Amino acid sequence: MSDSLITIVAIFLAAILMFVFPLMIGAENVDEYSQLAVQTATNEFVDNSRTIGKITWTNYNNLITTLAATGNSYTVDMEVKILDENVGKKSAWTSGTVIGENVYFSVYTTQILDEMEKGGDSGVYKMKEGDIFSAIIKNTNTTLAQSIRSIFYSISGSGTSQVAAQHSGIVSANSK
Repeated sequence: MSDSLITIVAIFLAAILMFVFPLMIGAENVDEYSQLAVQTATNEFVDNSRTIGKITWTNYNNLITTLAATGNSYTVDMEVKILDENVGKKSAWTSGTVIGENVYFSVYTTQILDEMEKGGDSGVYKMKEGDIFSAIIKNTNTTLAQSIRSIFYSISGSGTSQVAAQHSGIVSANSK
């Protein structure tokens, strides 16, 4: 009886070692490749937008297409922190090198997309030099690696995202 029990346990362990762990490693590799693709696409999107001083439908659609190619679903959160040029002084600023505190106010994804939609296919959201543009991208679905990991480790919650990227920078060109 004990030999049968040991044989059953050995077969079970062999099945796990032969099938589940290679599947888990393969799923982790897929997530790593997706992470690399998402981070690269996010960097290109933010850097292109910062360099030309505007967010265009073409750049945004290229980002969405690249994200869709990974096979996951994502949320794209954008934020533009606009440098407020009216900080309560009565004189006009003639240069960008004013001594004092810079004040920013934020514009978020829905406001940016609404502004772009007003212009139709050629719609753009214009930024000016000194603004700060950032994008945060997170996957919303559960990947295969997350599912397998949650079975074995019970540490992956529903609030965590396996594939995520963020990038930001200061706009270096005026388009306003």
